[in-house]
Amino acid sequence: MSFIVQFLVALIGLGVAIDYSLILVTRWREERDHGKDNHDAVVEAMKHAGHAVLFSGITVAIGLLALVVLPVPFMRSIGMGGALIPFASVAVTLSLTPAILGGIGPKIDWPKVRHENTASRFWSRWAAMVVRRRWFAAGGAFLLLGALIVAFAGIKIGAPSSDSLAKNGPAYDTVQLLEQGGVSTGSLTPIEVLVGTDEATTVATKLGEVDGIERALVPSGTSEKNGKTVVLVIPEDETVNSKTVEPVRDVKKVADDLPGVIGVTGFGMAQVDFLHGVYGNFPLVLAIITLLTFVLLVRAFRSLLLPLKAVLLNLVSLAAVYGAMRLFWQDGFGSDELFGIQETGAITFWVPLMLFAFLFGLSMDYEVFILARIREEYDNGHNTDEAVIEGIGRTGRLVTSAALILFLAFAALASGPGTDLKIMATGLGVGILLDATVVRSLLVPSLVSLFGKWNWYLPDWVAKVLRVPPSVLHDETPTRAPETV
Repeated sequence: MSFIVQFLVALIGLGVAIDYSLILVTRWREERDHGKDNHDAVVEAMKHAGHAVLFSGITVAIGLLALVVLPVPFMRSIGMGGALIPFASVAVTLSLTPAILGGIGPKIDWPKVRHENTASRFWSRWAAMVVRRRWFAAGGAFLLLGALIVAFAGIKIGAPSSDSLAKNGPAYDTVQLLEQGGVSTGSLTPIEVLVGTDEATTVATKLGEVDGIERALVPSGTSEKNGKTVVLVIPEDETVNSKTVEPVRDVKKVADDLPGVIGVTGFGMAQVDFLHGVYGNFPLVLAIITLLTFVLLVRAFRSLLLPLKAVLLNLVSLAAVYGAMRLFWQDGFGSDELFGIQETGAITFWVPLMLFAFLFGLSMDYEVFILARIREEYDNGHNTDEAVIEGIGRTGRLVTSAALILFLAFAALASGPGTDLKIMATGLGVGILLDATVVRSLLVPSLVSLFGKWNWYLPDWVAKVLRVPPSVLHDETPTRAPETV
C-alpha cells in the first residue's frame, strides 16, 4: 500500500464519516422538531437522508475504484484503500447511527441550541436572491470558473523542479556546488540506455548528437556486466514535466533504430511511460465513470437533466481546480508565502488523477444532498423556484458545515511532509471550497431555477427500466405568497 493511504483513510475518512452522520442526524432532529416520536423520526430520516447518503457513497466509490484499473500499482493501492472510506462510512451511518438515535438519541441531543423545524433564514434568503437574479448569479459563477479554466490550459504535468525543493541540507548544497561548477540541471535526470558492450561507444556518439542532449557518456567499471553496458545520456535541462521531456522521446526514437540497444530508462522515460499508459487511457476511464454516475443519479433524482447538469458541473469544477493549482503551485502565486516553497514549474504527474478520483465523488456528495432535498420539496407540491429555496434553506448550512469539516481534514493533510503531498492536499481543499461555494451556492440554484419544469422530465420507459416511480410535472404557478419567497 502507498504511504499516502494512511493519510487519506485517517483524515478524509474522518471527514466523510462525519459528513454522512451529520446528514442523517440533522434530518432526524428536523423530523422530531416537526412533532414525530423518536422511532418515526429515525424511520423518516433513513427514508430521505439515508437514501441520499447511500447514493453519495456509491458515487464516491465509483470515482476511487477507477484508480484500480490503471496500470500503476501504487495508484491501485490508493484506489482500493480510498474506496474503503465511503463503504465503511455508509455502512456505519446506515446501521450504527440509526441504532444509537433510536436508543439514546433524545438523551444525548442536549443542550439543544438550534431547532430544525424551520429552514435556515439566511440560506432561504440567499436562495431567494439567487433565484430572482439567476442570470446574474449563473453568469458570475461561470465567469470565475472560466478564468480558472483558462489558467488550466497552461498546466504542466511532471514533477517539481529542483528549484522548488528544500533550500537547505546536503542535497541542496550539492546541487549548488554542481551549478557553480557549470554542470547543467540535466545531470539530475540522466537518461540511461542499456546496450551491448561492443556497441556502447557507437550508441553514445549517436545519442550525443540528439537535439536537447548535452553529452552521452560510457562510464567505466560498474556500468558493465555480462556483456551489457549502461550509456548515460545527459539532457541540457532536467526532464521533469510534460514540456521538458521531448529530448527523452527523441533519444528513445533514435535509440530504437540503433543496433545493440536493449532499452531506455530513467526519470524522464518513466514519466513518458506514465503519461502514455495512464493519461492515454484516461478518456476511456472518464467516459465509464461519467456514464455510471449519470445512470446512478438518474435513478436517484428521477430526472435526465439534473444528472447531466451535475456531471458537467463536476467536470467544470475539476478543470477550475486544476487551473487554481497551476497558478498556486506551478506559477508560485502564494506557495512561497503559505508553505515557503517556490514555484514548482509543474504539477506532480500522479496528482491530477488522484484529485479527479477523490473530488469527482466528494463534490457529487453535496450535489446529491442538495438536489435530493429539492426533488423532495418539488414532489411535495412546490413549484421549481419554491423547491429550490426550500431545498437550499434546508441543506445550505449542512453542506457548508460538511465542506468545512473536509477542508480542515485537507488542511491537516497539507501539513504532512513532502511537496507532492502538499500539492495534492491543497488541490483537494480548494476543490471542496470552490464546489461548496461557487458551484453549489450559485450555479446549482440558479441553473435549476432557469431550467424550470425541464429539471423533472423523465420518460416513462426510462422510469420502468430503472424501476423508479415516474416523474410527474407540476404547474409552475406559485403555491404560496410571494413575500414568503
